[in-house]
Amino acid sequence: MMNRILVTVVLSVFIALLGVGIIIPVLPVLATKLGASGFTLGVITAAFSMSRGLLQPVVGNLSDRWGRKGFLVAGLFIYGLVGLLIPHATSVFHLVLIRIFQGVGSAMIIPVAMAYASFLSPPGQEGRYMSIVNIAIFCGIGAGPVLGGLFADIWGMASVFYMMAALCFIAFLLVVVNMPACCPIDRHQQIGLLVNVKRMLKRRRTVGILIARFATVIMMVPTMAFLPLMMSGWPGSSGLQAGVVIASRTLMNAVLQVPCGKLADRFDKVPLLVGGCLCMGSAVFLIPAMTTFPAMVGMYLFLGFGEAILWPVLGAYAAEEGRAHFGHGTMMGVFNLAMSAGVFTGAMLAGISMDSWGIRQAFHVTAVAIILLPLVAAVLIREGEAAGETIPEPVR
Repeated sequence: MMNRILVTVVLSVFIALLGVGIIIPVLPVLATKLGASGFTLGVITAAFSMSRGLLQPVVGNLSDRWGRKGFLVAGLFIYGLVGLLIPHATSVFHLVLIRIFQGVGSAMIIPVAMAYASFLSPPGQEGRYMSIVNIAIFCGIGAGPVLGGLFADIWGMASVFYMMAALCFIAFLLVVVNMPACCPIDRHQQIGLLVNVKRMLKRRRTVGILIARFATVIMMVPTMAFLPLMMSGWPGSSGLQAGVVIASRTLMNAVLQVPCGKLADRFDKVPLLVGGCLCMGSAVFLIPAMTTFPAMVGMYLFLGFGEAILWPVLGAYAAEEGRAHFGHGTMMGVFNLAMSAGVFTGAMLAGISMDSWGIRQAFHVTAVAIILLPLVAAVLIREGEAAGETIPEPVR
């Protein structure tokens, strides 16, 4: 039963995020045609992150109490509707509303999938189990841009969004048919969300983990939304090339997830955290200096390498905290709230930097934040571990 649950979750996440990845190369172009500036491009991304972020802890906590299948079903159905709605947007305001709606669906998919993996992972193997879900995420997002760029070049932008809808509805049916109605209920289910959040904020290790998750996704907007705009100024560039660049990063990340997950389970996680962030920050800083397609692919491969080191480490940390202290769904909901807050902050920071100083400086400002904030997180994690915060607490 447990293997069936995990396989179904991984397949549904892959299919859903394949659909989401398809729109990455074309959504910024569509928004620009509707009149979006650098700031409003950031707002479109931030709207998604805001609604997703606010709902993720609530959904995570409720999934600990009620079970998880219903949330996955609802989230995948919403994603399918979003794919049908985007081609009919006639203004930036419409895109913002649709992205808010998409964020609601996202809050019901990724945190719940991560909670499944966290619950099923044996103690000491959290990094490996979380890396399995990460593979589905990165393979979906990584392959999606290639298909999206190809479909846009051949059939136009609208076809990309309709394909997203079709893939998400397939994942919806997969969960409805194959996922058992009953699912694991967390032993921390009796603890409310607000009580758990207060407990998290009192623990330096947990706060450090959340700061690290926040900091390492600040780069999402410049590396995803701004890249097609930067490459569009190159002679002979195409939507397919932008998709390949983005895919190279995420596929590198996916390929290395399992070995990096094993490293996270066997070795001290703090040096891996700091090393991964240094790789990521360096890559983001150097991206604007790339002026050819092969060079950009190489830099995004390096960026994916840094992320591959980091993601299993943070996933393992979150799984440990969820098992010992807060409940898997609740911890993954707050963990992903930190991620959404990072994307939101990065969207605003990059958008304002782009409008004020240019697109190159947006990457540079982001890179500095990626390097500095995780150092603060590493200090807090070390202090918490020294104070004995890794010892499980009794459920009250």
